Amino acid sequence: MASPLADKLRPTKIEEVFGQKHILADGKVLRRIIDSKQIPNLIFYGPSGVGKTTVANIIAENCGKKLCYLNATTASTADIKEIISTIGTFESSNGILLYLDEIQYFNKKQQQILLSYIENGDITLIASTTENPFFYVYNAIISRSTVFEFKTLSREDIMGVINRGIRLISEEKGKPINISEDAVKKIATSANGDVRKSLNTLELCLVTAETSRDITVSDDLLEEILASNSVRYDREGDQHYDIISAYQKSMRGSDPDAAIYYLGRLLAAGDLPSACRRLLVCANEDVGLAYPQIIPIVKAAVDTAMMVGLPEARLPLANAVILVATSPKSVTAHDAINAAMADIERGIGGDIPRHLQNKHFDGEDAEIVGQHYKYPHNFKGHYVNQQYLPDEIKNKKYYNFGDNKFEQSSKEYWDKIKR
Repeated sequence: MASPLADKLRPTKIEEVFGQKHILADGKVLRRIIDSKQIPNLIFYGPSGVGKTTVANIIAENCGKKLCYLNATTASTADIKEIISTIGTFESSNGILLYLDEIQYFNKKQQQILLSYIENGDITLIASTTENPFFYVYNAIISRSTVFEFKTLSREDIMGVINRGIRLISEEKGKPINISEDAVKKIATSANGDVRKSLNTLELCLVTAETSRDITVSDDLLEEILASNSVRYDREGDQHYDIISAYQKSMRGSDPDAAIYYLGRLLAAGDLPSACRRLLVCANEDVGLAYPQIIPIVKAAVDTAMMVGLPEARLPLANAVILVATSPKSVTAHDAINAAMADIERGIGGDIPRHLQNKHFDGEDAEIVGQHYKYPHNFKGHYVNQQYLPDEIKNKKYYNFGDNKFEQSSKEYWDKIKR
């Protein structure tokens, strides 16, 4: 059975690894660790297809230890114990290097079994995960390991790998491969930083386009293949939260083009609830009192989207997202409630003033008898100056008028009334 192209092109030397220069370039910490061959416990964290397994394999090949491999999605406690049973045997006289892929799928007990062995050096652990290890990996293992983040590869890095793959396949087949630079760029872009995905797409293109004479990848063929491999992501993974973060920050940053793009990413993955929830949050948090009428408008758009479902939901959501992105912004209400709740959490405040309390009779020992509440509607402008905050914070100011048109008109009105 022929090996996948991604396996054929898997680097065997650190110098052959594309990307990750922030940790693998000469002089960088991980590169110095690898060159020293004194390997500590390591945790590699980053998205799929960026070189975590490749780098771990290169380390294992060069450290002189017995290599054991487990994938936490399928491995059991018995598999861990089988590896432990080889400690001290002839075949593991130089120690054991355990590469544990997807460590986040091991439960706490399974991770604890490894703990004492990695602590005394019987086992050197290299674990990889697509999730943030500080949330998913047992703290005691993290404290005994060095964490390195692997980043998404740039389009240029992926194009370099694709071109290597084209040359390799051309040599193997003994045929010329006709594929435009623009097509290579499209494959690299569609991979979203995942080298493995880009090579799988390339391999599918080449297999489909092969004839007895050559391999010609047409634009129509490429578009068809890319359409059948549209963007998907794990709703429980870090990429899910990255897209949601970019979605709201694009609306907050008043960039309707980016906001629409990230909305499309969410809807392409079928994640209608996240698209709706963050849109509602953004309307209240980031537009707020600069355009308060936007809140019922966005709520109506979300209600419509949830009622009609996908794919039609994209239409009311697109309207609302563009409206939020292009609206004036204000965080005065957001800042006001956060400041008030911060004081409440610190215990700052005190008793509610007597004239605001929901009681109308005083005890015999009351210093001031009677509620003495002033009803604002009995006064000119429906306003009367009286204390509403507790004595301890009676001069506290939580809300400050924003510099947008709506809040400035409100400020002008109240300045006039209160004068």
